[in-house]
Order: sequence, then structure tokens, then C-alpha cells
Amino acid sequence: MSLVGFAAKNHPQQSRRHGADDATDNRRTPPELYGLLYAEFGFTVDVAASADNAKCATYYTAEDDGSDPSWSWIGERVWCNPPYSNIGAWVEKAWVQSKQGCQLIVMLVPANRTEQAWWQDLVEPFRDQPNGRLTVRFLRGRLRFDRPGWTKPAKGDRPPFGCCLLIWDAAPVERGER
Repeated sequence: MSLVGFAAKNHPQQSRRHGADDATDNRRTPPELYGLLYAEFGFTVDVAASADNAKCATYYTAEDDGSDPSWSWIGERVWCNPPYSNIGAWVEKAWVQSKQGCQLIVMLVPANRTEQAWWQDLVEPFRDQPNGRLTVRFLRGRLRFDRPGWTKPAKGDRPPFGCCLLIWDAAPVERGER
């Protein structure tokens, strides 16, 4: 695959200039991936959803502003596929919530943004530390995201980046393992 002619959408440089594209931000988590993650983590709330793509019975939409600091996720097991036009705010919110009692947060983010400030400041210094609570799990291959009005093609139609999971887990800290 060639990236010649690829125009990034909702990358910080594009969204600063033109604003976020809601259709691009609404990258729905593939059901196959979510099913595996739900079986492993047992999520109780989806904090970056819409009414037609929510993964949990309890969910927050853009109108609810799941990234707003006033939300309390204490004791919740959170699934988050954030809008890629503003990932930094969501990662910062996850840190706050994990320190305030949220049991588990699993966030799906692009794995090709490691040079950006949100990764360098909020992920890289803390990930996979023996006494930390943040784990990064890189996913194999490229996900095929569903979008509103989209029909799944036979092949192709995948973004030119892989993804990873950011996992904040308070349980090991509570058990004294970290």
C-alpha cells in the first residue's frame, strides 16, 4: 500500500485549521475486537459513544461530553474509543479518573502518534512501568472501522495506521502488586 495521495483527516494539524470532521471522528469500534475486549475486561460504561454505536448500556455521547472533568467514573470499567481529533484531552481525563477511583479504563488510540505531545507527556513516561498503572498493548494489523452510512467492502478501506490500547488498571495497585 502506498501513502502517496493520502490525506489525513482529523489529525491535529488538519482539525486546528478546518475543525474536526464528525464523520471521521465517529470511528466505530469493530465488533470482533470489542467482543474480545469485553470478554477480558467486562466494561460497564462507554464514555465516547453515540446512540447508534454505544458498546455498553451506560454511555456518554458528545452532547454529554464524556471528556468533561465533571463526570465521575469511580468504580467503573470504562471503554473509550475517543474522537481522534482530540485524543490528548481524553488521555488526560483517563489519568485523572484513574487516580480518583476508576477501576479500569481501556482506550483505543492510533499507534502512529507517538511523536505527539499527548503521547510524549501522558503515555511514554509512564507506560509499562513495574510500579505503574498504565499498560500499552499494540494491536496486530490494521482495524477496519465502521462509520455512519458505510458498507463494508470485500477488502481494503483501512486507515494507514495501526492501533494500540492504553490500559489503566487500578486493581494491581489496590492489591499492592504495583
